[in-house]
Amino acid sequence: MNASISWATREELPRMGLSPATARGLLLTSPDGETVVPLGDTDLTEALGLTREALTAAGVTGGDRVVVALNNDGDLGGALIAQAAADVAEAAVATGPRGRMRLLRTLQALRGNVLVATPTGAADFLARLHLEFLVDPLDLGLRLLVLTGEIADQRTVRHVAAEFDTRVVELYADPVTGVPVAHRDAEDPAAVLRPVRPGLLHCAPLDEDRVLPAPYSSGTRELVVTHEWHNLLAGIAVRTGQVAHITDGATGIPTPRHTIGDHILIRGRWVPLTGLEHTLRGIDGISRWQLEIDRRGTLDTSALRVTFNRPSLVNNGMWKGRIAQALTALTPVHIDVTVEETVEETSAPPTITDHRGQHLGRDRKTSVRVHTTGG
Repeated sequence: MNASISWATREELPRMGLSPATARGLLLTSPDGETVVPLGDTDLTEALGLTREALTAAGVTGGDRVVVALNNDGDLGGALIAQAAADVAEAAVATGPRGRMRLLRTLQALRGNVLVATPTGAADFLARLHLEFLVDPLDLGLRLLVLTGEIADQRTVRHVAAEFDTRVVELYADPVTGVPVAHRDAEDPAAVLRPVRPGLLHCAPLDEDRVLPAPYSSGTRELVVTHEWHNLLAGIAVRTGQVAHITDGATGIPTPRHTIGDHILIRGRWVPLTGLEHTLRGIDGISRWQLEIDRRGTLDTSALRVTFNRPSLVNNGMWKGRIAQALTALTPVHIDVTVEETVEETSAPPTITDHRGQHLGRDRKTSVRVHTTGG
């Protein structure tokens, strides 16, 4: 990699020529509008080309009928993947944020044999087939299940592979643009990410802006993406906030198992913790708060526990509703709001508790699992 390349986290991109106020053309934007990535004509052509290459490498063929059931950040709700899939398969559709029943009807009506979904989305769809729809998963005839947008645990991968009797692959989508830049055999725990093209994906120490060469030394490393294909992002090494654990002598980058920094991944969406702090700071009466994320069953759940600094707000439904509406303006992820009965006049820093064991903390330099439980 060029030694003169600039380094940035995703939070820093607006200060590097990607400001929402000045960006022009077709824009990929975060739900809160704070981060944008312009897609000019050549950028879009390159993005589609990369996605076609990723899908082909993952096993999508000319006779497939692809259903893309995604509602993730960055990729226009799966539309980019669906458009690229239409070029390499017989047909493709992006269902967007549909319910599981409508997804089932779409798969059946279109005779889809390739499903692109998040790992938890696929697991939840499978559970609904058994418990609510009374449909045998084998009757769907899925040939290939493509997982993307979340951290996939091996237990879920094995389960959906066996229940659908299908091959399961993983696409690693660059969190900045939503473009798939690598793939792997999800059923093989030892399989590493295979970049679609050289120079797209790298790893770096958490506390140093330096790309590590292969073979790698053991350690906790952050995945870094570069975008030589993009007019404005070229020349910037962007830290993804996703972390992999690398063993000594490894020649490839494993799939990430954790996140770090000021974004936390919940149900395929990146929730900005700095944005959450700013939002709650603007609501009078909040002395402290705690964000809790869990995965009890198939899907992530999130809850915000709020403590007020005066008794009159504890049972004030309007104030609780104001907090809920502020969260809705920040992220499409549903976050339950709970008000503590106790009152604390003294303010305290917020805490983030990830019971899934995914988020390592906000400080890259320490790489300590701050306020994180689970395995």
